Amino acid sequence: MKRGGGRKGPRQPGGGKQTAGPRQGPRGRTPEGRGGRKDRFGGRGGKSRLDDERAERGKFGGRPPNKSAGKSAGKFGGERSERPRGKPDAARRDEAGRPLSLARHPEARGAKSASARVFDEPRRRLAKGDGVRRSEGTRPSSEGRLRRPPRDEGERPPRVTLRHEPEQPLRKAEPEISPALAAATKVQTVTVTPDENGMRVDRFFEARFPGLSFSHIQRIVRKGEVRVNGKRTETKSRLEAGQEIRIPPLQLAAPRVREDSPQVLKDREYLRSITLAEDDDVLVLNKPMGLAVQGGSGTTRHVDGLLEALRGPGVDAQRPRLVHRLDKDTAGCLLVAKTRFAAAALAKTFRTRSARKIYWALVAGVPKPKQGRISTYLVKQEMEEDSFMRVAKHGEKDAVHAVTYYAVVETSAQKLAWVSLKPVTGRTHQLRAHMAHVGSPIVGDPKYFNIENWELPGGIQNKLHLLARRIVVPHPRGGTIDVSAPLPPHMQQSWNLLGLDAERFDPIVDAPDED
Repeated sequence: MKRGGGRKGPRQPGGGKQTAGPRQGPRGRTPEGRGGRKDRFGGRGGKSRLDDERAERGKFGGRPPNKSAGKSAGKFGGERSERPRGKPDAARRDEAGRPLSLARHPEARGAKSASARVFDEPRRRLAKGDGVRRSEGTRPSSEGRLRRPPRDEGERPPRVTLRHEPEQPLRKAEPEISPALAAATKVQTVTVTPDENGMRVDRFFEARFPGLSFSHIQRIVRKGEVRVNGKRTETKSRLEAGQEIRIPPLQLAAPRVREDSPQVLKDREYLRSITLAEDDDVLVLNKPMGLAVQGGSGTTRHVDGLLEALRGPGVDAQRPRLVHRLDKDTAGCLLVAKTRFAAAALAKTFRTRSARKIYWALVAGVPKPKQGRISTYLVKQEMEEDSFMRVAKHGEKDAVHAVTYYAVVETSAQKLAWVSLKPVTGRTHQLRAHMAHVGSPIVGDPKYFNIENWELPGGIQNKLHLLARRIVVPHPRGGTIDVSAPLPPHMQQSWNLLGLDAERFDPIVDAPDED
């Protein structure tokens, strides 16, 4: 059964129905200009909402009823600003007759407003370099802005904020590199001069190219990139005046650390603490056990690297250089040349066997006889992870002759002996291999100690008991260099435990100087 013909409306709280009809305005009035008839989509026909609001402004004196002159209720109960009274923007014009929208927004036609031009004026002055002139009492703030004195009321210049650029950290000056080394970026051929006659290949590169790393010299020689008169060579080979040397492109060494850097100062202080004697040409160090003389695989700290801290300032400053070598676990006297002149003179001294070196060792058992001479041939034996020197037969390939004088200074219960050693030749591991060969290996030697079921006496550390006790060589400028090193801590402990007197006469001094 059909009910009344009016449209259905929402149910009222009282359960009745609301029929369709014109919407009631505020206080029960129907707003004028709004049609009471709805269109087919539920909206009201007739004028738009904007027209209705304009009509209301005209009827109620320019503002909607029940609203303040400048504010209107927002959607969520807040207040929002109303547009100014009068004509709409499209109908308002300025004194020049232009629409107000263009006068208020001149950028719409490609121009800038007066306020924008005033704001940009300080930027243009800064771009030209004029800067901002400070008045009296002006001082920069910590935020990078200029604090200006108070201005007169009514004067409101545009606010200008100056950006404070952070100071750039001072860049360290790049260390200077030897001109000869910087120019050696391609293959070159040089001639050995008379002053370089008899110099080793590695020493030749160190003298010609200061700053070239030792490992790089070893690598280019080992790979055959260095040629002497067209043939391969070795680092220990001696050069002759007039020979032609092919030099491959060289790799520049890492930039030198600044002389006042903490690491350089620390290395310099350490070298001073282990110095036994020093003058303008020569330096004698007391090398501790465990410190390598030169770098190698996995070795980053060594004497050769520490000597860089003693290089003088300037590009052509001379760097102290090694004259001979000691094993990593051997403590004692290590001779260093501070100048090229001293290095050449001392190298000749060692080459002619004019240097006298005396070593002290604690060995297992007592050598028989108590004084003697050991003369063998040694050859390097390569293993999977290690290498050592073994006694070879005369004529064996790569075998070298080695001679050592020895003398027993004092014994301890016929189980241990204090032995003084004097090497005539300077082969690798010569003293250690020779003492093992005669049946009295050095205590604590991990390579050559070959006595089975031998127990280390209590209180003695299992470290190599070998000391480069004394070195006596002619000084490059006349006189003699004669320096002795004290016992290292682990050997001093053993001497005290066994009751050995380090001041006792050393009979090795009577041994011959040459073979």
